[in-house]
Amino acid sequence: MFDKILIANRGEIALRVIRACREMGIASVAVHSTADSDAMHVRMADESICIGPAAASASYLSVPAIMAACEISGAQAIHPGYGFLSENANFVQIVEDHGLTFIGPTAEHIRIMGDKITAKDTMRKLGVPCVPGSEGGVATLKEAQRIGDEIGYPVIIKATAGGGGKGMKVAQSAADMASAFQNARSEAKAVFGNDEVYIEKYLGAPRHIEIQMFGDGRGGAIHLGERDCSLQRRHQKVFEEAPGPAISTEERARIGKICADAIAKIKYIGAGTIEFLYEDGEFYFIEMNTRLQVEHPITEAIYGVDLVREQIRVAAGLPMSLAQDDLHINGHAIEVRINAERLPNFAPCPGRITQYHAPGGLGVRMDSALYDGYTIPPYYDSLIGKLIVHGRDRTEALARLRRALGELIVDGVDTTVPLFHALLQEPDVQSGDYNIHWLEHWLETNLAAG
Repeated sequence: MFDKILIANRGEIALRVIRACREMGIASVAVHSTADSDAMHVRMADESICIGPAAASASYLSVPAIMAACEISGAQAIHPGYGFLSENANFVQIVEDHGLTFIGPTAEHIRIMGDKITAKDTMRKLGVPCVPGSEGGVATLKEAQRIGDEIGYPVIIKATAGGGGKGMKVAQSAADMASAFQNARSEAKAVFGNDEVYIEKYLGAPRHIEIQMFGDGRGGAIHLGERDCSLQRRHQKVFEEAPGPAISTEERARIGKICADAIAKIKYIGAGTIEFLYEDGEFYFIEMNTRLQVEHPITEAIYGVDLVREQIRVAAGLPMSLAQDDLHINGHAIEVRINAERLPNFAPCPGRITQYHAPGGLGVRMDSALYDGYTIPPYYDSLIGKLIVHGRDRTEALARLRRALGELIVDGVDTTVPLFHALLQEPDVQSGDYNIHWLEHWLETNLAAG
């Protein structure tokens, strides 16, 4: 087992890893920018090292700075959290070349799954159901029009190097294809430096379902059920729950086994999530995230496992402590992402926290790096906390979420808490009857108008 782990991240996810390290008796090293010198992860870690100025490109995304911090601290392994360098195959290769351990999958697997076309082709060969679409990248408008005619409209054009909803445009009909195709390529080039796109059938009202996977790197793998992440704004998740309210026990077992068998065949190591669109009883592969997800706590809640602990164990060469037959769902869990944003436009709202109080009580978990007097810097993502609740069933989880939101105090900045108070009053949210378009439509007719 490792003696010391460096966490190449910040905020609540850095704290999450530090806590797992502490329980395992492993020393932790926090890295931070000059803007984060007073951050909670810096205070909580056993050691801390400043790796650069406020800009992420010069600190949290600086591979030389992070590698230097490893050498200075004597850390044997790096946990990337999520975001930043967590899915950067070149970084993983450098870590391995320096004789250190990356707590996550191999560089090869990150490369395969990081390219949407290669990932889809790989998954199709592994028996994972995929959305009908182009075989690979689509270079010309003429080819795009031919594919659109073949699979039928509407279609969606996506950047092969995409993520976060960038480089994605929908063509509702053949008449829309020219503008959608050119706009997707232009946005992909501007955001990712790569204008290659591919085309898929656009599903009308699907849910976003993701399967939590875990592999031991030796051909063994398990699944930990699904999460429903359909409540999204601009392709960004805001409300997640597990298990999914629309997924049956039989469907869960079927798609879970397909996914576990797939990653076992490629000897995947560590945590990963296979994401699907789900409509009319069918699953369609979207992408695989080769890292820990923001919403991993709801899976931990219903299965009673520590996914970060498992990540560290398998990275150290130990076997998984989990077996598929040992995994049974207990109750229902929901996570809402608390952002420092001003409604109704969701504009970032950094600033000083004048008062902070985390909710508590049975079945309530607040993952946050906030504290009284902390100043949220303007340089990074606006996520400031994740409120997770767990109940015996969905009804109890919703009631617990409503109560916990009422207890949460974040003064000094605007947050998205009022959004969740409003959503919990909606019959569709109460019943779980929603899809990936529901929240956008609701915002157009409610929050923006109000």
